[in-house]
Amino acid sequence: MHIGARMNNNSPIILAVDTTDVAQAKKWIAATRDSVEIYKFGLEFFLKFGSEIIDNLQREFGFRLFLDLKLHDIPNTVTGACKNLQMVNPFFLTVHASGGSKMVAAAVAALPNTAITGVTILTSLDDSEVLKIGFVKPALESAVNLAHIAISGGARAIVCSPLEVAAIRSSIPSEIALITPGVRPEGSASGDQSRTMTPALAIENGADYLVIGRPITGADDPSSAAAAILASL
Repeated sequence: MHIGARMNNNSPIILAVDTTDVAQAKKWIAATRDSVEIYKFGLEFFLKFGSEIIDNLQREFGFRLFLDLKLHDIPNTVTGACKNLQMVNPFFLTVHASGGSKMVAAAVAALPNTAITGVTILTSLDDSEVLKIGFVKPALESAVNLAHIAISGGARAIVCSPLEVAAIRSSIPSEIALITPGVRPEGSASGDQSRTMTPALAIENGADYLVIGRPITGADDPSSAAAAILASL
C-alpha cells in the first residue's frame, strides 16, 4: 500500500487537534476514532507538551500521527530536529518546501520511516499576500513549483490548498499523497482560511487526505460531524 492509500473505513479525514488541553484532545480523539485514523498535532501543542504526551496519546488510542511542525531551517538544523522526533515516529511530518530540496532531503534521511511532507503555500494566504511575500507567480503556479522542489528532495506527500490540488496532482507521480487543509463542508465558516473547498470536491480534484478541524471539533457532536463528512465522500 503506497503512502497515498487510505486506511480506517477508507477515511481520508485527518483531524486537526487544535488545542493545548490534553483532556480535550482525548475527548476529540475518542469521539472520532470510528471515522478518523490520522490526527494532526501542530506547533502550539508540541511546544507545550513535547514528544512525550503525543507518544502517550498514540499508545492510548493507536492512531497515526500527522506532526505539523512546518520545519524550515538549514539542512543540518533540520537533521537534528528530525532525529529528536524518532520517539513519536510520525506518519507524516511537515517541512516548508520553500526551504529547498536539500533541506527536504535532510529530513528524509533523518526519518526514513516517515512520509516527509512538503508544505507549499499556506491556505491563509491569498494571491495578493503571496506576491507581497516575494513569490514571482500567484499561489497556483508557486504551489506547483514548490511541490516539485519538495518531491525532488524525497518528500512523499505534499500539503496544498484544495484550489491547487488538481494542478499538482496532474503534474506529480501518483504515489505522492496530496493533503489539503482549507476544507469546509457546505455552510461552514471559513475561519482564517482564504482558499477553501468542500470535502467532496477536494477529493474529486485529486486530494488523498483532508485536514479538517473546527467543522468537527467545534460541532455539538464531533462523532456525528466526522461521520457525516466521511459519509458525504
